[in-house]
Amino acid sequence: MTDTTADDGAAERTWCLAEVDIFCDLSEQEMAAIAQAAPMKTYHAGEILYSPTQPSEVLFILKKGRVRVFRVSADGRALTTAIISPGTIFGEMVLLGQHMYGNYAEALDDTVVCVMSQADVCRLLLTDARIAARITAILGRRLSELEQRLSDTVFKTVAQRVATTLVTLSAAQPPGSALRPGGRHPQIALTHEQLAALAGTSRETCTKVLRDLEQHGLLRLARGRITVLARERLQDAAG
Repeated sequence: MTDTTADDGAAERTWCLAEVDIFCDLSEQEMAAIAQAAPMKTYHAGEILYSPTQPSEVLFILKKGRVRVFRVSADGRALTTAIISPGTIFGEMVLLGQHMYGNYAEALDDTVVCVMSQADVCRLLLTDARIAARITAILGRRLSELEQRLSDTVFKTVAQRVATTLVTLSAAQPPGSALRPGGRHPQIALTHEQLAALAGTSRETCTKVLRDLEQHGLLRLARGRITVLARERLQDAAG
């Protein structure tokens, strides 16, 4: 007699890892072993996955949603250091050379992650040369993105930072279908306050920039959603 409940649970755990970049060519048996060691957790938009007040050395494998990694200055200003997209990893993992350095991790959307301990990362991931090489590549790209983000903060105007953030986010969004609002144009599900935090500015200033971009035909604004109408022109506005 087949235990369908157990089968469903195993399938759900494997679903969490399926299509994640670093596991793209693993066998079913390898995937099942990793899934067994990486319990799945869900977070709602706005929830904190990781904070300096409750540090833990774990690796998050992001299956669904987006996560913002940010730090907070002494005067309360937030600086976004990374925007994590599905199919990749983040978290505090010293043995990978990956540190949160007092950062917070916040779910931008309803988010699904799988969580692995240091011991299981070492046992299941770092012993596989394929996975280890992909993790190294991911961390290298993230460092490059951080350097670019910090450079933008210093050298770009607020309007350019808002446009840059929109260009980055729109690149990760699939175009809409012809049957839904937005059509072939990418849509970004963010409030003005969330976008302001990503661009390192105030909500009021962000709203002013967005309205100006809308008046010039680059965007269409709706509650909690931004549709990019002219991505090339938006890239020009990003400097």
